[in-house]
Amino acid sequence: MTDRLDPLPDDWRRALAIVAHPDDLEYGAAAAVATWTDAGREVAYLLVTRGEAGIDTLPPAEAGPLREQEQRAGAAVVGVSVVEFLDHRDGVVEYGPALRRDLAAAIRRHRPELVVTINHHETWGPGVWNTPDHRAVGLAALDAAADAGNRWIFPELLRAGLEPWDGVRWVAVAASPRPTHAVDVTGGLERATRSLLAHRTYIEALTTEAPEDYCRAVVEQGTAMAAPLFGGRPAVAFELFGR
Repeated sequence: MTDRLDPLPDDWRRALAIVAHPDDLEYGAAAAVATWTDAGREVAYLLVTRGEAGIDTLPPAEAGPLREQEQRAGAAVVGVSVVEFLDHRDGVVEYGPALRRDLAAAIRRHRPELVVTINHHETWGPGVWNTPDHRAVGLAALDAAADAGNRWIFPELLRAGLEPWDGVRWVAVAASPRPTHAVDVTGGLERATRSLLAHRTYIEALTTEAPEDYCRAVVEQGTAMAAPLFGGRPAVAFELFGR
């Protein structure tokens, strides 16, 4: 890990956050999203699945619509009104051309300068294995940022009226074990906690702690980890890739 995190570039207006499941952003980047929307930037969310396999006590047909509702509520707390779902199956997302095409299509629709995604590495850190959906979506998002600008890779997108978009300048990977940059989220901590708390059904199935205490601890501990590398300020760390 680096001994210092640089500030994430802020000379952009539109971002698209691409993750695998409801709650992926709330466990990592929501405090940064709140900070960005406060500054007048546009952020949209794209969920590859509806998280329907994420609650052991609820069958997918019930969990999927519920988790979609909770995701929309959590996004609204941090100023995000555009939340889209792709309907890939939770738990068995496959990296490959089909996923890249879906993500490239979304990037062409939203035309972001910044793409935010989830950790694509094999681990979250030493000895902590990452899940297949996160790895597949994170890697596909990195590739799709380039695919979106090439008219010849997925020509069917042109036939659907989606013109190439080569305007993605950065891809920021949240929860990476190799962070390089960070965002001061001092003003976004309370809303990040409420955004995670919006996933109440999922949280209550996950822990026996009081949901409010659990969510506050997750947000505070996560942003405190980056603080020593970022001037002592609560921060969300990212691994930044430029294009």
